[in-house]
Amino acid sequence: MKKILALMLVLVLAIGLFGCGGGDTAGEDTGDAGDAGDEAVTIGFATCNMNDTFQTYIVDAATAKATELGYTLDVQDAQEDVVKQQDQVNAMISQGVDAIVVVPVDTSAMGPITDAVTEAGIPLVYVNRNPFGTDTPPEGVYYVGSQEIVAGRLQGEYLIELMGEEGGVGILMGLLTNEGAVKRTEGNEEILSQYEGIEILAKEAGDWQYDKAMAITENWITAYGDDLNAVLANNDGMAIGATQALDAAGRDDVIVMGVDAIPDAVNMVAEGTLDATVLQDADGQGSGGIEVVSKVLSGDTPEPITWIDFVLVTPENVADFQ
Repeated sequence: MKKILALMLVLVLAIGLFGCGGGDTAGEDTGDAGDAGDEAVTIGFATCNMNDTFQTYIVDAATAKATELGYTLDVQDAQEDVVKQQDQVNAMISQGVDAIVVVPVDTSAMGPITDAVTEAGIPLVYVNRNPFGTDTPPEGVYYVGSQEIVAGRLQGEYLIELMGEEGGVGILMGLLTNEGAVKRTEGNEEILSQYEGIEILAKEAGDWQYDKAMAITENWITAYGDDLNAVLANNDGMAIGATQALDAAGRDDVIVMGVDAIPDAVNMVAEGTLDATVLQDADGQGSGGIEVVSKVLSGDTPEPITWIDFVLVTPENVADFQ
């Protein structure tokens, strides 16, 4: 009996030792899986308005790049409501995301978002709409986008080439809380003001929307008649709305240009129903924002601002963009 008890004691001790050894090994494996390089990365993406076609292209490009890098992208749509966007970003902070990308609703009202995200120690990248103007972003904050005034200048310069140094122009502006609308219009005015024979007949906010731009252009056709020689729109959606109003009125003599080079606009340039657009590189901005996040999370220090160039798209080079 003593021999049997002794044998059972040996077996119990052996099993205990094996169990402890297994526990140590499991602990080491768990520790490895918890390393920063192996953890899932979640990026909060707060966009301004998914009803804006161009913004959907930015989100698509960001999503594709995040998927390529193995990141999860949590996209939230503020629908042009700045308070809603602030709430969405605060929720992202509470959820403990690894980084936050924001396309601002109102570039003049991003202070609370910037403060909240930086205080939480989370990398922040603004995309497409620049809340800093000519200033450098604060530490831990980055911007990826284009110099909006350049788009307006390109439109103005090409208009002079097509129309000459005389004529009446209407400018369709985006949301006036948006840096893009303000700067693109400023670029138009900067060029056109150099020519005494050119008159800006009207400037009106179509808020980036096709239907609003169409209604505004209908009013301009009635108000200015043959004095309306050109319409410069801050984006393609409004430019397309303008062409529809002009076509309905039988006005094929008015020059129309947009910005963004969305596929419909590029096709219209190729067909000759839109005189020009300006490529704003949605892929470059969307993927560029995620690339900046990747660099920061890898311990690198990216440049505070990454500029993505605008390109004028005309009948002469439109094939390159189809």
